[in-house]
Amino acid sequence: MRPSTFLVSSLAIFGAHAAPALPKIDLKDVADPAAALDALSTYFNLIASKVQTSKVRPVAPICDLSKAQMPAMAGLPPPSAGLIPHHVAVGRGTQNYTCDTSNPSSAPVAVGALATLYNVSCIAATNQDLLEKVPAMVVNFDYDAVTSTGSLGPMALPPISGHHFFVDSTTPFFNLDTPTLDIGTVPTSKNNSAPAPPTAAKGPSGSSAVVWLKLLAKDGATGGIKEVYRVDTAGGSAPATCQGQPANIQVQYSAVYWFWG
Repeated sequence: MRPSTFLVSSLAIFGAHAAPALPKIDLKDVADPAAALDALSTYFNLIASKVQTSKVRPVAPICDLSKAQMPAMAGLPPPSAGLIPHHVAVGRGTQNYTCDTSNPSSAPVAVGALATLYNVSCIAATNQDLLEKVPAMVVNFDYDAVTSTGSLGPMALPPISGHHFFVDSTTPFFNLDTPTLDIGTVPTSKNNSAPAPPTAAKGPSGSSAVVWLKLLAKDGATGGIKEVYRVDTAGGSAPATCQGQPANIQVQYSAVYWFWG
């Protein structure tokens, strides 16, 4: 990666106007600084190319989510016939685990996740290749700063579209009702999973990417949402054993969530 390329691409985004303080990457807290910088460089260079393309486009792109395409999902079944995308969000948060500290050789046990969801539906409709780069970028931004500012770093401050958490050990829940959106609330159950691609980005601690998922809406879901996919994951996997780990582990991750109905 050339630092000059990274800088020019960054200025293409922020040079037009002053911006509020945004989350930053502290490279001393990142297990693989080169990979983190490469993810940022790739993202900004792609943004720069989009900026150049938009300058010669005769009309503005139409944000039609019905035309959006999820990435190829090897190992996951496709959405059910008749469903279309209702919403696309980037999640930034933690995958959570517990450890039996009395048995260091035991494996951590998954106990759910907690994430803020950011509305990227228009990016999904117009720039799928750009959307696929977002998790690898935002997973490296300081988590506390992301949480406190409500910003995904250099993402033009996409609005928060909801929150993801677990209501029990087997029920991932998505609350997509916010002051500006009324998409629905969706308790789900796991339908299928597939390993993340070998090229998937690691988290700031060096954690590998969590699996991709297909989830089905359970009774009580609102807004017509029937299926949820977690794809383009970055980070989030637990350590192999509980050796040297605390009783409760939070592993940072990011992913793209597609809501179909």
